[in-house]
Amino acid sequence: MSKPKLYGICDSRALRSIWMMEELGIDYEHIPVNFMEESKAPEYLEVNPNGRIPALVDGDVVMCESMAINLYLAKKYGKDLYPTDPATEAKAWQWSVWAISEIEPLQMQIVVQKVFIPEEKRNQKVIDRASKGLIRPFKVLNDVLAKHDFLLGAQFTVADLNLSSVMLLIESMQFDFTDFPNIQAWMKRCYDRPSLAKAQAKNK
Repeated sequence: MSKPKLYGICDSRALRSIWMMEELGIDYEHIPVNFMEESKAPEYLEVNPNGRIPALVDGDVVMCESMAINLYLAKKYGKDLYPTDPATEAKAWQWSVWAISEIEPLQMQIVVQKVFIPEEKRNQKVIDRASKGLIRPFKVLNDVLAKHDFLLGAQFTVADLNLSSVMLLIESMQFDFTDFPNIQAWMKRCYDRPSLAKAQAKNK
């Protein structure tokens, strides 16, 4: 049986799934497709007609979307990374969806202004509004993490990997987490994992 193939580069949303592969410790083939011209090439569009990264080919399974890829990989290969009971499994889905619905849209507004727009053309109002918008979900997350070290309890799972991988961007924007000490501690626990360092070293 052929080993799984993961398409994408670490300087993109594909990092989430590269991190998952490294966390799982399975033998996989990493194919560094970028999110510009390479993701629009005909041969890649046969894998993912959306023309976006990441994408996964695992035997007969061909899929895209980083959250879905990670949930699939964790369930198939992850052992302790994936919950076994339906209620906790649903919580893992919940936090994965929450990451891309509550956090990612607002943080991307900040990233666009700070990374892709020249400083003299930045709209500080956009940054301030998005930063203010993140306070509500971060309060929710901070309260949850007051009860245990990780999202689903005492153990790191796919839920933590999915959410913290999304939040890598806002953390890199030097967002002030002073008022959210539980989030700060949780991020350190997640980001200190050797598997993340291995994922971030890909293509460098």
